Amino acid sequence: MEILVLQASPNVHGSTAILTEQFCRGAREAGHRVTTVDVCRLDIAPCTGCIACGYEGPCVQHDDMDKLRKQILAADMLVLATPLYYYGMTAQLKTIIDRFCSANSSITRKHLRSALITVAWNADDWTFEALAAHYHTLVRYLQLNDMGMVLGYGCGTPSMTRASRYMNEAYQLGRSL
Repeated sequence: MEILVLQASPNVHGSTAILTEQFCRGAREAGHRVTTVDVCRLDIAPCTGCIACGYEGPCVQHDDMDKLRKQILAADMLVLATPLYYYGMTAQLKTIIDRFCSANSSITRKHLRSALITVAWNADDWTFEALAAHYHTLVRYLQLNDMGMVLGYGCGTPSMTRASRYMNEAYQLGRSL
């Protein structure tokens, strides 16, 4: 299986990267090919809502989304990896998802597998409610096949993350595919 991980943390060596690495290790050990894209380093403009794409491209904007779109459509699974920023995904990941507009039908027809990997400093039981709801809405709308979520409560620093059970959860999610 071809797995594409959209890693959306501006902190290159932070907790999101640590859990993503564990997921990728497990997935590779299970025999899958994994590509991780650091979406924070891409040049992708926000969707303008012009709908010139007719919801099936091409987009009038020509930036790094052209290449990313091809990678998404070549994948069998899409993993969204993001720290929790004000109870949602990072703006960088949201920008990418908004640009899915120009590939809606193609993404939906693929019935991609999907997963969510996320971390937060906060450990309250309600911490991930809004992000999990958004993810589940995307799964439903894009007709994705949800393979699971790793919700890293209390993973505010790399050392907190390395000491957490979420290291194993991320690895096991990848390994289980």
